[in-house]
Amino acid sequence: MSTDTSASSTAYVPVAETLGTVLAPSSRPPRPSALSASVTFGWRAMLKIKHVPEQLFDVTAFPIMMTLMFTFLFGGALAGSPGQYLQFVLPGIMVQSVVMITMYTGIEVNKDIERGVFDRFRTLPIWRPSPMVGYLLGDMLRYVMASVVILVVGLILGFRPAGGIAGAAAGIAVLVGFSFAFSWLWTMLGLLLRSEKSVMGWSMMVLFPLTFLSNVFVDPSTMPGWLQVFVVHINPISHLVASVRSLMSGQPNVAELGWVLVAGVALVAIFGSLTMRLYNRK
Repeated sequence: MSTDTSASSTAYVPVAETLGTVLAPSSRPPRPSALSASVTFGWRAMLKIKHVPEQLFDVTAFPIMMTLMFTFLFGGALAGSPGQYLQFVLPGIMVQSVVMITMYTGIEVNKDIERGVFDRFRTLPIWRPSPMVGYLLGDMLRYVMASVVILVVGLILGFRPAGGIAGAAAGIAVLVGFSFAFSWLWTMLGLLLRSEKSVMGWSMMVLFPLTFLSNVFVDPSTMPGWLQVFVVHINPISHLVASVRSLMSGQPNVAELGWVLVAGVALVAIFGSLTMRLYNRK
């Protein structure tokens, strides 16, 4: 019995050569690249949806509800029939639904800050912006899901894009790209504000005027002149809707597409820089 005890006690004596091999500098794994780190954090965002599938409500049930409600509630009054109105309103509802859910990026960032998760991220030897970029990459899948859900519902109801599948895919690509850029605004608010309720409150104050005072539901030519100035020339959502509509109709509006591209680059440059400044100082 004593022999077994002695053998077991000597089995755990560290050997100098073994420790040297384990602790050797050459054995350290390489530092992950910026792309690898960002994709990893994007996958983390997807795993959160896997474990909490109720998060998909805003990209499935909500878009379906919006499409059905506005098509059949206002279609007859505004266009003579729900079918005719659907051809006009579906790209707008797609833009509105996807842009509305961009605010959840800031909410999730704020949650992780409150839980202390970001303090651990800051200690990792990774590219500093990768947690933020990862959030946005994960949310891009949500934007695609919401767009596809609305398009499928629209096709079932009778929506027929003149631009075909290619035009619809191009419209969704422009929408997702702009939403990625727009989401940087909410990451900044997620870092700046103290609670997720504050982030949601400020987000709704911005999103409701932008989405409803636009060309999503009606032609701006029916609006008062002073309101047309804001809707047609200033509101970025109107330019985005016009771009998506033009692509789905098979007649791309180069001017509107250029405006959306410039606005997207400006959003990333301004709010991306502010986000990282706040993140580094938080």
